[in-house]
Amino acid sequence: MTIRLNTDNLKGYVEQKDLEVLASEVQEAARALEQGTGTGSDYAGWLHLPSSIQESFLDELVSLGEEVRAHSDCLISIGIGGSYLGIRSTLEFLRGEAKIPVRFAGHNMNADYLAALLDSVKDQDISVVVISKSGTTTEPALAFRIIKEFLEKKYNADELRKRIICVTDQAKGALRKIADQNGYRSFVIPDNVGGRFSVLTPVGLVPLAIAGIDVKALVKGAREGEKEYGKDSNIAYDYAASRYQLFWEGRVIEVLASFYDNMLYVNEWWKQLYGESEGKEGKGIFPASLILSTDLHSMGQLLQDGVRNMFETFVQIETQKQRIVIPRDDQDLDQLNCVAGKDLDFVNKQGYKATAAAHFEGDVPNMTISLDKADAEHLGQLYYFFEKAVAISGYLLGVNPFDQPGVEAYKKKMFELIGKK
Repeated sequence: MTIRLNTDNLKGYVEQKDLEVLASEVQEAARALEQGTGTGSDYAGWLHLPSSIQESFLDELVSLGEEVRAHSDCLISIGIGGSYLGIRSTLEFLRGEAKIPVRFAGHNMNADYLAALLDSVKDQDISVVVISKSGTTTEPALAFRIIKEFLEKKYNADELRKRIICVTDQAKGALRKIADQNGYRSFVIPDNVGGRFSVLTPVGLVPLAIAGIDVKALVKGAREGEKEYGKDSNIAYDYAASRYQLFWEGRVIEVLASFYDNMLYVNEWWKQLYGESEGKEGKGIFPASLILSTDLHSMGQLLQDGVRNMFETFVQIETQKQRIVIPRDDQDLDQLNCVAGKDLDFVNKQGYKATAAAHFEGDVPNMTISLDKADAEHLGQLYYFFEKAVAISGYLLGVNPFDQPGVEAYKKKMFELIGKK
């Protein structure tokens, strides 16, 4: 199993000599990350997280999942940002592998959304995982209040202790107090891992294990990523360096694009990881994402002929789980008998090749990340690939890739408006 990076369509924009010039800066960034001397290193606990996860803990999670699914018709996962996107992206990417339906709350404050969710599960047996380091983040805290009240009308206190699981700080915070006071089962968010890097902590692993996802395979892939992208020369560094070179050439927007719709929420996870890590001090590449070929019929014109301030990164999946053969039509009115007898994915891949070539010729440099297949192991490695690359990217830009001071601005103003101290 491996992930590949093809940079052929960067020729004329990023050359090998450019990467050689940047090599010393990349190595300096890698040393700062590894040795803990770079800015924000207190939050680099994700760096060796995969290899530090104990098999006994994964066994515990597998048993937890079996136990919870035995008395639950569905799971509600409450969280926002890194406590939402990694879970959803994994479930969407591994389409059909969940053994229990998972619903999400706390990632917005839309009353109609939450009302519809609660109405849809009113006759079901429900378990809840609520995820928050502090327990005071407005969106998930309000959702938990409302859902907890909803559950209290269905279950007694003993039953609630079976059905509410908290993922929070080890010793402090509102959610920790709630868990301890009520005897809810709880798991700890490591102090040294920020939210957007937390998919391989209990933040992601607990709800995914309950859903029935193969968390052992997910972690195995991340371990392979930790080993591979810890080498002095690797494609995570090449990706980071290429992005950095393109940024200084005026390419300030990166479009992460895929011809596979199960990448939709992986793209959303990536957008948070890169936007929140790099966007500081007037710097940062704006992360955008598209699912093709759908978006070629809505954004294709802009990509082909718009302002030339962007570059593109494609994510390709080489092998599909299913095969659909295109039938022959005697009338051939659509003139597509040329592909009769071929697998639909063959045409999809030609669409990718045509798009990458057309955009390159249209002055949109692009590169391609390829996965052999869409399974948990490849996804775990892809998560680690992007995490390692964004840490190097942040250090190349000269920013702290592990904080998010700008996020507090809207919170402060909202607290004033709602009267929260």
